[in-house]
Amino acid sequence: MVRVSKITKRDGRIVRFDETKITNAILKALKAVERGDEIIAKRLSEDVVKLVNERFEKKIPSVENVQDIVEEVLIRDGYADVAKAYILYRQKRAEIREFKQFFGVVDDLKLGVNAIKVLKNRYLMKDYEGKVVETPSEMFRRVARAVAKADLLYDKKADVEGTGEEFYQVMANREFLPNSPTLMNAGTRLGQLSACFVLPVEDSIDGIFTTLKHMALIHQSGGGTGFSFSKLRPAGDIVGSTKEVASGPVSFMTIYDAATNVIKQGGRRRGANMAILDVTHPDILKFIEAKSREGILTNFNISVAVTDKFMEAVEKDREAALTNPRSGKTEAKLRARHIFDLIVANAWRTGDPGLVFIDEINRHNPTPQLGEIRSTNPCGEQPLLPFESCNLGSINLAKMVKDKELDWEKLRRVTRTAVHFLDNAIDVNKYPVQEIGELTRANRKIGLGVMGFADMLILLGILYDSEEALAMAEKVMKFVSEEATRKSVEIGEERGAFFNFKGSLWEKRGYKTIRNSTVTTVAPTGTISIIAGCSGGIEPIFAVAFVRNVMEGTRLLEIQPTFEKLAKERSFYSRDLMLEIAKTGSIQNNGEIPEDVWRIFVTALDIEPEWHVRMQAAFQKYVDNAVSKTVNLSPDATVEDVRRVYLLAYKLKCKGVTVYRYGSKKEQVLYVGPLLTKEMATEKHVSADSEYAGGCPASVCPF
Repeated sequence: MVRVSKITKRDGRIVRFDETKITNAILKALKAVERGDEIIAKRLSEDVVKLVNERFEKKIPSVENVQDIVEEVLIRDGYADVAKAYILYRQKRAEIREFKQFFGVVDDLKLGVNAIKVLKNRYLMKDYEGKVVETPSEMFRRVARAVAKADLLYDKKADVEGTGEEFYQVMANREFLPNSPTLMNAGTRLGQLSACFVLPVEDSIDGIFTTLKHMALIHQSGGGTGFSFSKLRPAGDIVGSTKEVASGPVSFMTIYDAATNVIKQGGRRRGANMAILDVTHPDILKFIEAKSREGILTNFNISVAVTDKFMEAVEKDREAALTNPRSGKTEAKLRARHIFDLIVANAWRTGDPGLVFIDEINRHNPTPQLGEIRSTNPCGEQPLLPFESCNLGSINLAKMVKDKELDWEKLRRVTRTAVHFLDNAIDVNKYPVQEIGELTRANRKIGLGVMGFADMLILLGILYDSEEALAMAEKVMKFVSEEATRKSVEIGEERGAFFNFKGSLWEKRGYKTIRNSTVTTVAPTGTISIIAGCSGGIEPIFAVAFVRNVMEGTRLLEIQPTFEKLAKERSFYSRDLMLEIAKTGSIQNNGEIPEDVWRIFVTALDIEPEWHVRMQAAFQKYVDNAVSKTVNLSPDATVEDVRRVYLLAYKLKCKGVTVYRYGSKKEQVLYVGPLLTKEMATEKHVSADSEYAGGCPASVCPF
C-alpha cells in the first residue's frame, strides 16, 4: 500500500500530510471531555491514518476527507462524546472561516477573525477597485524581501534570499513584528517605513506652515508626528512684522488638528500627533486646559514638559517663572503647585495632559552635541530631535515561553534578527522630507521593544502586580537590551558606526563603535499585537473575556487564550460563564473559578495605580528611549490618585507618564455596551473596538 504523503487544503493548496496534526486535534477533543491522554490520541490517530491510506491510495485527500474519517473512528471506537467535541470544534472553525471569507482575505497563517479584519483594513495590498490582492504570508514575504535588500549596500555577494527567509520566519511566526508603516509600505512604491517623527515649529508664519506641509506628507505616508510648540510667542504678544497681536500656540495646534482630520494617515489609519509645551511658557495654563472640552484637538495627545527645577518647586511650594520665548523676559510668576494642580485635575477629568520629564530625557540624549530633545512621538515612547524619525518593532514575549519557562536562547535569536531588520529598514526607507532622511541616516535610531508581556507572565504563573513580575520585567528587558546592543555593535564593526558617533553618549561610555544611536523602545503596539495575537506592549490584559466589535452589527466573544485553555482543562469552562465574565471583564474573587487561576488573571482595572507606574519604571531602567504605558484608573479614582501617580513616575525616573480614568471621555475604544446577540440581547458586556489591544481606551491612543 502506498502511504498518503500529500493533502489538499481548503484554499486548494497541496501540502505535506502531517500525521501529528491529527493526533493534536484528537488530543484536544479528548481533553475537552476529560477522557484519555497522548497515548490514546496517538492510537486513535494511527487508526485514522490507516483508513486514510486505505481509501485514498494513489489519491490526495482533502482536509474535510480526513476530518470525516476522524469523526468516524472516534464513534466506531466508543468515543462518541469525544466525537461531539471534535464536531463542535469543526463547526466553530467553519464559522470563523465564513467570517474571514466575508472580509475577502485568504488566511494562510490561521490568524484570528479580528486580525484578518485589521489586516484587510490597514495592511494587505489592494488593487484599484479595493480588492485585497495578497495573503498575510505574502505580506510578510513582501516586507522581508524589501528589507533584506539593504544587505547588498554593504556586501554585493550578500545572501539576500537567506536573510529574507530569516526575516519572514520571525514575522510569519508572530515572534517579531515591525511598526505599521513598514508592514504597509515595504516593497511598495510609497516605501515609507517609519512610525515616529518629530518636526520643529519655528516662531514664524513660514516656519509654522512649512511644518504643517511636512506633517501632511508624513501622515499621508502612515507616520505620526510630535511637536514642541514652546518656541511660539504667547497669545497677545506683538508680531514685529505687522505690529498685530499673536494668537499663541494653542490656536496653531487647532490648525494642525484640522489638517489631520482632512488627511488620514496613508488612507488607512487616523492621524496622530503629540503636542508638548514647556511648563515655563506664558500660555501654559491655556495649554493645560486645551482639551478640557471633549471634541477639541481629537487628533492630539498633549503633554507638559516639566523640568527638575519645576518639580522641586512643586515639592517645596515655590513660584515658577513664565518666560516669553521671543524676548526671554519673565512675564509672570505662579505657584508651581497651582500649575501642577491644574495639570492633575485636567488629567483626572479627560486624560490630558500627560507629563514629559524633559531633563530625564536629555540626560539620556544619545547625541547631546546636536542639541536638546524637546518633543516625542504621539504616544511618548520615542524622544526625537527635530527632523528625526525612528523605526520600531516588538518581540512577542508570549512566543518566548516553552513548558512554563522562558526560552532565553530563542529570545536571543529573535532579538538579533530584529536588530538586523530594523537597521536595514533605515537604508531602504523612502523618507517624506529630505531633512528627515539626512538626520535619520546620520543617527540611525531604532526602537526594539516587546509585546505580549502580560501573556508571558500568565504563562509563567506570575501575578502582574507583584515583586516577582517587576523582577522578571527587569530581567527580560535587560537581556533584550544587552543582546540588541551587542548586535548593533557587531553591525557597526561591519558597516560602520552611526555618522554622529563622535561626541555621542556611546563614545563617552567607552564604546569604539555602534551602529545605532538608540536601540530599544517600548511602544504601545496596538494593531500589530492584534496580528500577533497577544496582549499590547507591557500593558496588563484589559479583560479576561469581552465582546469584540468586528464590524457594525457583528460582535464576537473573545477569551484570553490561556484562560480558555485552563478553563477547559480544569472543567470549569462553559459559554454561560464566559458571557458572565464578559459583563465586567474581571474574574477577581469569582466563586466559580479556582483561586489560583483568578489571582493570576488580573486586568488593567484590577491593578492599583502604583503597580502600573512601577512596571513602567522597571522597563525604563533598560530602555534607551522611553516606555509607552497607560496608568488605567477606575471610574471612582480621585484627583489625589492622579497626583500620586505623577509624583511617583517622577521619583522612579520615568521619562513621561499618562493616565486614563475609565469613562472620562464619552468616546472610547473600550466600553461597556449591549451585546447584540439573541443569547443576551439585554445584557451589557465589556466591548472593544476592532483595533483596541490594551492601554489607553481613548480614541487617539491606539496609534
